[in-house]
Amino acid sequence: MVKMVSHGKHIAIIVQQLNKFNPENQDMEDFLNESAKLLQTLNVTEEKFVLDTLAGCIEYKSLLDVVVNAFFVRDGKYCLISERNLYIAICYLATFQLEELGLQQFSRIVKSLDTAKMQKFLRFFFNALYLNTWIKDEWSKFYDSPYVKENWIDPLLRWQPKVQRLIEQLTDKLNNRTTTVKTSRVTQPEEFNLTVPKPRAIPVPLPIRTLVKSLPVPPSTYKPPKEKKQLEKNRTKNYRKAQDTDDTMESKPAIQAQKIQSKIDNIPIKLNAAAILREGALYQRKMEQELKRVENLLQGARDPSEFLEWQKQMRGKDLEEQLAEIECRRLQGKLSYEEAVLAHRNVVQENKKKADLMREEKAELMHQYAEKRLQEQKEMRELVEQVVEGHKNAKQAKIKLQKYKQQIVQEVCEENRELLRQALEEEEEKLRKRYELIQQIRAIASLPSLRHKFVDLTETGGHGLICEMSIVELRERLALLREAQKAAEEEKRDQIIHEKQAKEQLLLEKLDQISMFRAELGRAAALKQEEKKRKSQPGERLMKDERILNLQKKIVEKTMERKKQAGLLKITPQKSSIAWRKDSLEWNRWKELEESRERQVKILQHGLMARETAQKTAAFEAARRTPTAHVLHSEVK
Repeated sequence: MVKMVSHGKHIAIIVQQLNKFNPENQDMEDFLNESAKLLQTLNVTEEKFVLDTLAGCIEYKSLLDVVVNAFFVRDGKYCLISERNLYIAICYLATFQLEELGLQQFSRIVKSLDTAKMQKFLRFFFNALYLNTWIKDEWSKFYDSPYVKENWIDPLLRWQPKVQRLIEQLTDKLNNRTTTVKTSRVTQPEEFNLTVPKPRAIPVPLPIRTLVKSLPVPPSTYKPPKEKKQLEKNRTKNYRKAQDTDDTMESKPAIQAQKIQSKIDNIPIKLNAAAILREGALYQRKMEQELKRVENLLQGARDPSEFLEWQKQMRGKDLEEQLAEIECRRLQGKLSYEEAVLAHRNVVQENKKKADLMREEKAELMHQYAEKRLQEQKEMRELVEQVVEGHKNAKQAKIKLQKYKQQIVQEVCEENRELLRQALEEEEEKLRKRYELIQQIRAIASLPSLRHKFVDLTETGGHGLICEMSIVELRERLALLREAQKAAEEEKRDQIIHEKQAKEQLLLEKLDQISMFRAELGRAAALKQEEKKRKSQPGERLMKDERILNLQKKIVEKTMERKKQAGLLKITPQKSSIAWRKDSLEWNRWKELEESRERQVKILQHGLMARETAQKTAAFEAARRTPTAHVLHSEVK
């Protein structure tokens, strides 16, 4: 009986230590050393048994987890997860230590634990069908299959009949326990003496409530709202207005811009001081420029009309060259599109040939890889055999290393005790000196001291400084400084008021000057508009040169070649539809690019026309404003 208690105690220690082990934060060797310190109360044999079992459970954890996880899924559904390490320890002893322990010692260990749990687990683990099928297959994922069968599965199958008798003993023990419970006296229930209830009266049926007839759905629910129709009508109207505006802008861009500018000029704008000064300075600069121009004409300067006419012609030529260049770029883009389509189809055919070659190379590489894999498996089997031999020799070295480490631990503990004793003596000496110092400080603090001191405000501090003064003198100087500061503020306030009045007077003068200049500019604009009505400007046309004609001819040839090649190629319907979609998308993209280029051409034309009109206006503005300038201008002509 003592032996059974001893075995149960050893298994409990093993389970407790396995619960503490964390493989992510702890090393197995350090963990075993810490466990050895806790097992110093046991003798050498018991300590060796516990440490070997701990090391084996950690080393073969992957194999043991396979069995224990399957046990919890199948037969151990109602077992506690906290007892997982108990089943891992029993599984390790049954798999790796049964030959060394013997059946009798193993039976004592099992009988020292809970009978129902051990009976259920051993019946599951020593099932011959499970051992020959899925347990063998799962273990073969970690180690070589012949090694698993020879070293682990076959010994378990040899021990299976003897362990089966142990399972039957555990089953009989459980049945005897349950039989004893069944033979105990069973409580016989007695019927309660209850009052017989009176029959209930039949309830009066409740009246059926009639539902109120609902109103029909209004027809407006299925009709679109009036607001939506009104918005659609306004959208259509605005779209038509925008189209009309575009037409008029294309036909009369200069007149439309002039009307819009006149509307913008007539909008009343509230001016602040900065805007008034800025506009006054602008008109002042214009007046000085005009006076300078008149002086130059009086001194014999020439009229710039001939230069402006020549400049207009040169800019017209530049515009035609730019338009021709834009047309060439558009046609070159279209030509490059046709060439890209032909090149894409040639690349598709080349890719098909490359894909066939790659498939052949892939098949050859797969064959070489299979041969290499077989060679690696053969080398791995030899390596596993060498590792197993190394494990057998490592146990003896581990025992020697453990004894050596225990000796070192004892020596280190003795040295630590001596160092701790010395440190405690030094700390006591420091505390004693500190206590004496505190007593001295408290004695000094307990002496009486003068708490009240008479202060004379007319005396100085007596520090020996040149700038030293009494508090009364300091107050007098501060009063004088405050009076001087107040006088300076009054003077500054008067200066600010005078500057503000002068600025307001200047703004009023500038406003009068601005109103006069605006009236003059309005009259000049009216005269300029009357002159424009008398003149008509010829429209600009695109210049067709030999480059454009050659590009158009090349595009036609490439298009015919692409259509001919598309007819010769045999393409599936799905691929042809996809290619047609791609072509249509690319054609739409080129169409959008052409439209954007046409819009850029129109904008460029309008910009040049507006710039020419502005230059003419600047040249003849002063002549139309004053009669003297007009006479001088006619004399120069």
